[in-house]
Amino acid sequence: MYALVDCNNFFVSCERVFRPDLDGKPVVVLSNNDGCVVSRSNEAKAMGIAMGVPFYKVKGYVDEGQLVAFSSNYALYGDLSNRVMSLLADAVPEIEIYSIDEAFLHLDGIPLEKIPGFCRELVQKIGRWVGVPVSIGVAPTKTLAKISSHFAKKYKGYKGVCLMDTDEKRLKALKLTPIDDVWGIGRRLAPKMLAKNVRTALDFVQRPKEWVAANFNVNGIRTWEELRGKACLEAEMEDRRKSISTSRSFADMLDDEKELILRVSDFAAMCAHKLRSEGSAAYDVTVFLLTNRFRNDLAQYFPSVTVRLEVAASSTQEIVGAALKAFRTIYRPGYRYKKAGVTVSGIVPADEVQGVIFGFDEDLRRKQDRLSKVIDDVNAAAEASGCASGNSLLRLATQRPGHYADGIRSEFRSPLYSTSIDEIIKVR
Repeated sequence: MYALVDCNNFFVSCERVFRPDLDGKPVVVLSNNDGCVVSRSNEAKAMGIAMGVPFYKVKGYVDEGQLVAFSSNYALYGDLSNRVMSLLADAVPEIEIYSIDEAFLHLDGIPLEKIPGFCRELVQKIGRWVGVPVSIGVAPTKTLAKISSHFAKKYKGYKGVCLMDTDEKRLKALKLTPIDDVWGIGRRLAPKMLAKNVRTALDFVQRPKEWVAANFNVNGIRTWEELRGKACLEAEMEDRRKSISTSRSFADMLDDEKELILRVSDFAAMCAHKLRSEGSAAYDVTVFLLTNRFRNDLAQYFPSVTVRLEVAASSTQEIVGAALKAFRTIYRPGYRYKKAGVTVSGIVPADEVQGVIFGFDEDLRRKQDRLSKVIDDVNAAAEASGCASGNSLLRLATQRPGHYADGIRSEFRSPLYSTSIDEIIKVR
């Protein structure tokens, strides 16, 4: 059996950990630059505030005192996520972290009759020790566990835990699940499903396997099998992700080449750090620039280019160097840029990287890798000590001084309660 642990309204819940006075009140968290709503409390949902709605459309509620808004505080959310995940890792032999607020637990070895009690104790423990409410869905496959967690979150009668342990429960849940809510279907395949009169998960599993194979790719077949109770996503979950991206919309449009170089260097360095943290390396480095498509009075330009490395790399120096090479290829003066980003792809395990016979300096590569490890170690120690710019304390000269989030509009950001000694909560 699998358990999917899902933190409820995670970003909002993180804010409420240190602001218990907001329990029961409408709260939203905004995207970078306070652009749109990315997390909502149940009370905000009841007001009709939709996910992704631009902030300016609901700002009136904030001004009137009917709604509380927070700018994104990813340092806080990441720290509380780590606390939740560490509790989950202590509870079971095997855990797969799926996202910042979700994780799959392998419940092998726990008798079926003890699973509900085990999960309820976990819900209570996370609530007491971290302060974040979670819901747990248990089922024979990961796709069914996802569906089960939705029911655990939606219906209070489950008390945070929904166990799908019989075929009767499975079929009832599938009948109540719209096809576009199924993990693996989503918005991309849902229109095709609806066009073929497949409106619920139950409609889908009742179609013959031959029909699924004729209309959808191998992932469609896997989803169909999972919904029927056959676990077949194990190997897929172990695959490395195909790409890593870091991008930002700027608080103000930029046209200065030197400033854009600093931003692109930051984004590339973050991608390199993520590669190393996952034990990976990448062959391809892509850079893109975007002007403001909502400003019809300004010239528009949306370039991107990819640089292919001869040997896959994860060092900050090589990834940033390739990104700047790409940037200089596409940068054009005379435009005002609103967003930039870096994507690394062609990802392979770092310990399987093969060099080339001629023209590759292996000694230089080893030095660069060692230097990148020193950068990671120093910055991690600085961040752990509460240094506000810890994640970029040691950096390349082409990067900006200070925190990676500098230059991003965050008018409503809460303090770094758990990661900065200067912003620790004050008790009066």
